[in-house]
Amino acid sequence: MEIKTKALLIPSLLLLLANCMQHCVNGQQQKVPCFFVFGDSLSDNGNNNNLRTAAKCNYNPYGVDFQEGPSGRFTNGKNLVDFLAQFLGFEKFIPPFANTSGSDILKGVNYASGAAGILSETGKRLGENIHLEQQLKNHRAIYLEIAKELGDFKKADFKKAKEYLNQCLYYVNIGSNDYINNFFLPQQYPSSRIYTLERYTNLLINKLSQNIQELHERGARKVVVAGMGLIGCTPQAISTRGTDGNCVAEFNNASFLFNNKLDAKLNALKKEYTDSELIFINSTSASLDQFGFEVPEAPCCQPGLSGLCIPDETPCNDRNAYVFWDAFHPSEAWNLLNAITNYNSTSTSAFTYPMDIEHLVDYEIKMELELTNHSTSRLSATE
Repeated sequence: MEIKTKALLIPSLLLLLANCMQHCVNGQQQKVPCFFVFGDSLSDNGNNNNLRTAAKCNYNPYGVDFQEGPSGRFTNGKNLVDFLAQFLGFEKFIPPFANTSGSDILKGVNYASGAAGILSETGKRLGENIHLEQQLKNHRAIYLEIAKELGDFKKADFKKAKEYLNQCLYYVNIGSNDYINNFFLPQQYPSSRIYTLERYTNLLINKLSQNIQELHERGARKVVVAGMGLIGCTPQAISTRGTDGNCVAEFNNASFLFNNKLDAKLNALKKEYTDSELIFINSTSASLDQFGFEVPEAPCCQPGLSGLCIPDETPCNDRNAYVFWDAFHPSEAWNLLNAITNYNSTSTSAFTYPMDIEHLVDYEIKMELELTNHSTSRLSATE
């Protein structure tokens, strides 16, 4: 009984903490002028809705706890970047690229797409998706529109655009589909026959690094890069590849390898781009059972063969007790926990390096003031 009480208590405390954090920023100025999101289904908020793909969830019971109902988010309520947007002081959620227009782009855009990967072929067995390179292409179009919005008489002013984007926050979370919807599906993809796991991971990290460098070229100076979670501990992995209900070690080894190489690559980029700050979110440092959730490994909804919820099936009642919403994606409660540890990791410094998002924002503000008052030598790097 004591363990069960603790399990129910911790998600409740998280909800109270989230309400407190949102109350504290309510009515205050945004901490950054805009927020850009790149990624997969963990961040997608509607970009896949009109694509020809099985990787979409704009139907019940998805969104059962979301104010707008089913929206294309792969969870029961808010996803992680929704919470981050609230903590950053945004009055509205960051719109998906598919639905954004006009001056809304000055607040940011969410480019994430379910089943997408770093590689263009990843996830295509499910149908269309917007892979990372295409997300960057979409961002180039938005960059041009921002330059026009900030220019006189709608004439593109790229200098103003870069100065504006220097202050914005960028969040990148992608890579897991390159394993679960590519490398570990040898019957559909040749990757595991062409590459060893080590070489394949090097390929992913190098391509991801190139994408981050392109963001820098277009003004990104505050960048959050999330590593992979334990992909071997999802309900789908355990039910299809696990033994005796245990996590799939082969999958988790890929997560650890990817994160270690990503961390090293980001450290190298920091030395190259001294006018920027990149922070790394180590998602594998979170154990699914360490935070007191009553149900750490089973999905809340009834999943079909694809791992997504069966349409119109009634989900579990106590959704805050579950880590997973469907067989792949976390519940709103777990998204909230991750958002809190990403944003303010005072008590969980193992999650973020070298600082959390809250301190990243403050650090950039202080750095800009210091440059304005004491130096102009580095300003040319942001023009």
